Amino acid sequence: METRVRYAPSPTGLQHIGGVRTALFNYFFAKSSGGKFILRVEDTDRTRYSDEALEDLYSTLDWLGIKWDEGPIAGGPYGPYIQSERYDIYRKYAQQLVDSGMAYYCFCTPERLEALRAEQEASHSPEQGYDRHCRNLSKDEVQALLDQGLKPVIRLKVPEEGSTTFHDVIMGDITRENKDISPDPILLKSDGFPTYHLANVIDDHLMHITHILRAQEWIPSGPLHVILYKAFGWEPPVYCHLPMVMGSDGHKLSKRHGSTSVRDFRDKGYLPEAIINYVTLVGWSFDGEKQFFSKAELEKDFSIEKINKAPGVFDYKKLDWFNGQYIRAKSDSELAALLVPYLDKESLLDGMDEQAKLDRVTAIVPLVKERLVVLSDVNDMTRFVFRDPGMPDAKTLCAKGHTAAQEYQGLAKAYPILRSGLESWKPDSEIEQELCAIAPELGIKVNGVFMPIRASVTGSQVSPPLFDSIRAVGYDESFRRIERALEVLKAC
Repeated sequence: METRVRYAPSPTGLQHIGGVRTALFNYFFAKSSGGKFILRVEDTDRTRYSDEALEDLYSTLDWLGIKWDEGPIAGGPYGPYIQSERYDIYRKYAQQLVDSGMAYYCFCTPERLEALRAEQEASHSPEQGYDRHCRNLSKDEVQALLDQGLKPVIRLKVPEEGSTTFHDVIMGDITRENKDISPDPILLKSDGFPTYHLANVIDDHLMHITHILRAQEWIPSGPLHVILYKAFGWEPPVYCHLPMVMGSDGHKLSKRHGSTSVRDFRDKGYLPEAIINYVTLVGWSFDGEKQFFSKAELEKDFSIEKINKAPGVFDYKKLDWFNGQYIRAKSDSELAALLVPYLDKESLLDGMDEQAKLDRVTAIVPLVKERLVVLSDVNDMTRFVFRDPGMPDAKTLCAKGHTAAQEYQGLAKAYPILRSGLESWKPDSEIEQELCAIAPELGIKVNGVFMPIRASVTGSQVSPPLFDSIRAVGYDESFRRIERALEVLKAC
């Protein structure tokens, strides 16, 4: 039997790390088993539906290189794959359950249900939820209410006795007493719109889904869905509830831990390869040792048997480390092409055509390649290359423990050595040695010689390698900035 899995998000918000982890697990399981990965859009919650969220879903999967075999845009034999286009299907099957006696019409008004809820809360009743008031209405009573023009909802008949069990690949057998299951939940609303439970089960069956890989937070819905499958006379798929994605504090990953939307990570400059690799390892392990996997390797090696039962911890620092490794694996020209848009965003490459931009950025890649954590870091690291940082103040020019007068003396001696050495193509090591010799001569620390040079050229006390930074800025512009710094220190 062909493996068929689905990723079925609701387009009510941006794609987040937890959701994408579910998509990746489904995708890699499908590929590793020679099956199909289906994308289904569960957009029946029209009050929270967002066009932006739907577009974000498509663009996120496209950015990650995750292509669905069936679904919106791609099409397929079991469409449509957008739930709002399947309402007639849900109405048909909901009516089938009523006709077979597995579901019933409920005419209770919102006011009655609210009063019931208030009464149960006030009396601390052990029985919470719907009281099955309409479950045993006779056919004549039902018809009389319909003749009055009342629009009922359709509720599932949940067994009042016994228990329901389903097997989970990771968690084993899960059993729940039927009396503890939500009593007779609504399947079809009075406006004809389905609830999540009805649409989900019908679609999974009609789309021939063989395995359901979803977050453990859906475990409570498992018994109800099994009851619904049995009501239809259908065989449930194989369940595999994925471990939760937690923050380092042991709580479910959320915005309080930092960025969680994939768009945020993408905008900051995380690479899709790093996201795929690291996120797949949150709750899954190949052999407990191997850390780096290409997408092709995961498509071959992934198996649901190696998914952990325990929650996975999302470590932002570990993701940073992964991203840095993937950045450094890029060729200089590949990395330059990725960096151009970030520099363009601050108009740092204005006046250049596309090829000139690429050539210019490729030239400075060696300056930052070993230091980048995310692509957007390039702006702060190299802004001084493209834009004059402005007149530095004396405090920025002075190394710790040095006065402006000491720094002036040091810079005044260092400048001619630096300029002569660079213009005559003297090796950097020789220039550095000559500059270091200034320190004991003036009775200052070596940092007191290099700091004013660095700060005057880059505008910061922290920068990429000094001589490479000067070359990236250009000799004439760098020397002008140093001369300007001398004036600042002399005036103090």
